[in-house]
Amino acid sequence: MTDGIRESVTVRIAGEEHTIRSNAEPAYTTRCAEHVDQRIHEIKKQVGLLEGHKVAILAALSITDELFQALDTQEESDSQMAERVNALAARLEDVVSNG
Repeated sequence: MTDGIRESVTVRIAGEEHTIRSNAEPAYTTRCAEHVDQRIHEIKKQVGLLEGHKVAILAALSITDELFQALDTQEESDSQMAERVNALAARLEDVVSNG
């Protein structure tokens, strides 16, 4: 991210150009737009012709599902890591106290 400076970048999503103003780096904004565009194209291939806003809604739901699955996986991973750290700390305490 930039230091509070809003930059403009023009992206193409579903065949339409959009100018986005964001605090994010232009390359990051472009990458996000490309992800949305790719998802829209995937959905169009799967379901055929739909009105633009319906495809956009399906793309948004698909991306949100992907996000929630990633968050769930991260939470599960964090929980497993915490369990391992606690078990290791307990073993170290045993070694030190029974030294």
